[in-house]
Amino acid sequence: MKLKIGHQELIQSAMSEIETVPLDRAQHFLDDPHSVFVDIRDLRELERDGMIPNAFHAPRGMLEFWVDPDSPYFKPIFGEGKRLILYCASAWRSSLATQTLQRMGVPNICHLEGGFSAWKKAQLPVVEKTSKPHAG
Repeated sequence: MKLKIGHQELIQSAMSEIETVPLDRAQHFLDDPHSVFVDIRDLRELERDGMIPNAFHAPRGMLEFWVDPDSPYFKPIFGEGKRLILYCASAWRSSLATQTLQRMGVPNICHLEGGFSAWKKAQLPVVEKTSKPHAG
């Protein structure tokens, strides 16, 4: 089966429209009260591999609903005006998610270069997934 648009083309298109934050710059947002890392990976990935400290977990399948103030699933953390730094394992899902949220009108949004795997490889801080959800 030949697709009209393959996943690589979708990712390349997204990357050309969104802001990608390099690791060396992203680590400075860890202590920034005006920024929040948003982990869009599956819960099993978080439990297995850990996550960026103080990241908010927003599963990729619910992201658009959690961001939209008109949705019954809206999460207030997305309405606080903070810089949102999305990440997944390898920056593929986060590039597509960032593009979608940007199209929805979400301001101050970007994604993490290389994703969580690059973060971990660079030996940047990682914490275990806690069983309690982030307040927000």
